[in-house]
Amino acid sequence: MPAPDEAATLELVATNRKAFHDYFISDKVEAGLVLKGTEVKSLRAKRCNLKDSHARIDPKGNMELMNFHISPYEMGNRYNVDPTRSRRLLLHKREIDKMAAKVAIKGMTLVPLRVYFRKGRAKVELGLGKGKAGHDKRESIKKRDTDRELRQAMKARQR
Repeated sequence: MPAPDEAATLELVATNRKAFHDYFISDKVEAGLVLKGTEVKSLRAKRCNLKDSHARIDPKGNMELMNFHISPYEMGNRYNVDPTRSRRLLLHKREIDKMAAKVAIKGMTLVPLRVYFRKGRAKVELGLGKGKAGHDKRESIKKRDTDRELRQAMKARQR
């Protein structure tokens, strides 16, 4: 978690709430994004979608973010690029190797959790996720509902 003074420098762009519904998230890592100029402008306007996106490690040992949709910038004309192109992620080699070892375990995948700007740089938070089965999703929904009811009861009791 960022320090309190750093939290003010975070400009949240998008979150992937569905990731927490579909996966058990164990580890998290922050990575930089390699973007073109018009993509940065679209991100600042919060015109992106993390749904169905994932990260993978290519044969050269680089990490890429796949299916991350950044809408074309309105004023970008010929400088706009393909909205769902693969984008390179900036991580240290040892971090990539550590994640590659964990992804090699069956059922594990790298899921983007949120995109934000920190000190003017585009960052993505990746989570190491293991897919949930149908009964796990129902259990999560049930837990969330009981927690909500408990909070409401406590709130009503304090009045």
